[in-house]
Amino acid sequence: MKIALMDSGIGLLPAAAAVRRLRPDADLVVSSDPDGMPWGPRTPEDLTARALAVAEAAAAHRPDVLIVGCNTASVHALPALRARLEPELPVIGTVPAIKPAATGGGPVAIWATPATTGSPYQRDLIRAFADGVEVTEVPCPGLADAVEQADDVAIDQAVAAAARRTPPDVRAVVLGCTHYELVAERIRAAVRGPGLVPLVLHGSADAVAAQALRRAGVPAQPDAAPTGRLTVLLSGREGELSGPALTYAEGKLLAAVSTAR
Repeated sequence: MKIALMDSGIGLLPAAAAVRRLRPDADLVVSSDPDGMPWGPRTPEDLTARALAVAEAAAAHRPDVLIVGCNTASVHALPALRARLEPELPVIGTVPAIKPAATGGGPVAIWATPATTGSPYQRDLIRAFADGVEVTEVPCPGLADAVEQADDVAIDQAVAAAARRTPPDVRAVVLGCTHYELVAERIRAAVRGPGLVPLVLHGSADAVAAQALRRAGVPAQPDAAPTGRLTVLLSGREGELSGPALTYAEGKLLAAVSTAR
């Protein structure tokens, strides 16, 4: 079994690590675009073209399913990716976990990139899944870039600034960018929640990984032998996980397996 993941950068790591935990025997192909990142400032047409190239590089390795480990790419490029690759290769998009966060009641904060915050896409998700729940959209300028570079000072500054924009009574925070899951505990420490009520963070990685296994037609088997190989594609070229990727627990987990050459 082989599962591919794509993103502009290391935002795919949380979902890749979630797949690794569910199926340690699965081969993984992680395809990113260091030559073209970041994707956020690009036009939808340009972003879609970059995403298609990254996806096709992964598809050449004949995976059983492809995860789009990026909220921005899922918003703008998912229809084109599915039109190009399905039904031969199932494509799984990433959607902010607004529905499970709202199920627990409010108040809820959604941390997202400035481009996503207030967007019609995010507002539609709020109307569909959080109607009647108090929701605050919190822009997080610079946080994804800081996480991508593993810049601890910039991460702390961006997290602290977003925490100041977050109402003090929130019970749940939706991590609306896959990069943010890499610093989830730093976010939890900055936003403590009201009183003694523990703050709940809602990411997408676990749900996306489980959906990928379902689409691949295989069950979770977390106690399987850790025999899965890792192939790293950098704008289509085979390479290795970046230095910043290896500073995170998710990157270290992936690096613990043999790298396919």
